[in-house]
Amino acid sequence: MFEPFICSYQGLLLAGCDEVGRGPLAGDVVAAAVILDPENPIEGLGDSKKLTEKKRELLFDEIKLKAKSWCVARASVIEIDQINILQASLLAMTRAVQGLHIQPEHVLVDGNKLPKWSYKAEAVVKGDSRVAAISAASILAKVVRDREMVELDKQYPGYGLADHKGYPTKMHMDAVVRLGITPIHRKSFAPVRAQIEQIELF
Repeated sequence: MFEPFICSYQGLLLAGCDEVGRGPLAGDVVAAAVILDPENPIEGLGDSKKLTEKKRELLFDEIKLKAKSWCVARASVIEIDQINILQASLLAMTRAVQGLHIQPEHVLVDGNKLPKWSYKAEAVVKGDSRVAAISAASILAKVVRDREMVELDKQYPGYGLADHKGYPTKMHMDAVVRLGITPIHRKSFAPVRAQIEQIELF
């Protein structure tokens, strides 16, 4: 059980930042940044992965309505393959914070690594369950990415993207072997790369 995080910064321009989609074999990595308004509290924030889809959808609209500022950004599949998934995740988070229409004085980032930027910032392990602003960011990022994967499922049927959201489930792996890779698959990821190498053998 993690203790609530006590931030060194106690001002009003505190941003939370998180990303979604480091593990999948397909699709962009999506990040969000949120500055919450203490005068407009949001009930029920928590780790986005532990909330029901319905609850995330409701909170998604409430966060956009009540937050002082929010931004969703991304790094593309091409960027992931060029600079690796960790660097692409940090890039997406940088873009999300830079995209806030109110710039923060301090940023709390989920995880144990910070982007190389000029913002005063702290990394918070398990931050999406310890810091409200990070939780809000994780909800925005997850809802946006999940919706995109549902749309991509229509474009690339047979892979089950709407169900597993691009993660390497058995269903997804079997579909990659059976149907091949698509432009949204991350060629630098081992299972996808292995399939490319298999094709090149024939």
